[in-house]
Amino acid sequence: MKPLAEIMRPTKLEDFIGQKQIVAKGKPLYNLITNKAIPNCILYGPPGTGKTTLANIMANYVDKKFYKLNATTASVKDIQEITESLDSLLNYNGVVIYIDELQHFSKKQQQALLEFIENGRVTLIASTTENPYFAIHKALISRCNIFNFKPLDLEEIKIGLEKALKKIIYEGIKINYTNEALIYIAQISQGDYRKAYNILELAINSQMAYEKNISVEYIESLEQSHMRADASGDEFYNLLSALQKSIRGSEPNASIHYLARLIKSGNLIAITRRLGVIVAEDIGLAHPNALTVVNSGLELALKVGLPEAQIILSEIVIYLATLPKSNSAYLAISLAMKDLETKNIGDIPSYLKDSHYSGAEKLGVSGYKYPHNYKNNYVDQIYLPKELEDVTYYEEQENKYEISIKKYWQNIK
Repeated sequence: MKPLAEIMRPTKLEDFIGQKQIVAKGKPLYNLITNKAIPNCILYGPPGTGKTTLANIMANYVDKKFYKLNATTASVKDIQEITESLDSLLNYNGVVIYIDELQHFSKKQQQALLEFIENGRVTLIASTTENPYFAIHKALISRCNIFNFKPLDLEEIKIGLEKALKKIIYEGIKINYTNEALIYIAQISQGDYRKAYNILELAINSQMAYEKNISVEYIESLEQSHMRADASGDEFYNLLSALQKSIRGSEPNASIHYLARLIKSGNLIAITRRLGVIVAEDIGLAHPNALTVVNSGLELALKVGLPEAQIILSEIVIYLATLPKSNSAYLAISLAMKDLETKNIGDIPSYLKDSHYSGAEKLGVSGYKYPHNYKNNYVDQIYLPKELEDVTYYEEQENKYEISIKKYWQNIK
């Protein structure tokens, strides 16, 4: 018996659920499909959001032969064999090749696809769960339209589950279910339509009784609600980004939420590395001691390991989210690095060069003023290369520490 997700896969655009932002009636992609003017395109989004389903539907709307390949097992040779049969395809105006998980093709394989889609006889529909701007060859992206798929919302998944149940009940299987059970399935599916169908199918097939009962309690007993983030995919890096932006925004509740989701990945090293960046980039000189405190805490978290390390990480995240913020250090090094790429940075002033060798003075390496020999350990002296004398990289920001340091040096200088 086919999986429920396969049985329920729609074949018409009107039956497709979700992705209203791109396929609602009147939207550009909807119009292209109904006008049989399907372009080369890349469907990008999380698993279970309808990419494969929509690709199949698109193929039904054109008078072209449809081929489906998976990049994990297919090769360019498979595509060559398809294109060689073009002239023998009667009643077909070319072919549509759907390549699932395109990111698994190497850049060289992706580049080889170009020759097949240049003349228009082959229409390429590809799907990927990874950001195409990172994972797909630029030349291929320039020849394709990218459509972004989003996780389905609770109501959309619930509608799909209701349709599936009506179909199953119509075929003679006795099922009692509650609205709360369907909502719960939708919630634990995390926007993944396929996962929702699989949970419903498991709930039905795991009951021996003639009359099946689908309740929240029974769904909970299946223990399918565990969410584990892929520690290498786009979603993981999106979570790291959301964690940093929440800490930067001084929002501890959101910060803890994204930390919890990251902990599910089990990638403790990646979490600690990002927190190490955050403390320098976003807290910075507003609270310099945070660097030492967090470094000590992260070392302890790595030593303890998960799951207990989650408590230590929680304390660190709340600590960072509630501290004052400054990105002056980040801005300073960013500007300095940019100057290395865009300006004539000049030579180091001769008196700053190493002079710990005989003959240094003969080479003009002299004249350095030792600050500790002067009042307040400071002497007016130019340190930047001549070409950059007027450049300012570090600008104090409005926080207690940097304001106090600014006042100190104003008095000294």
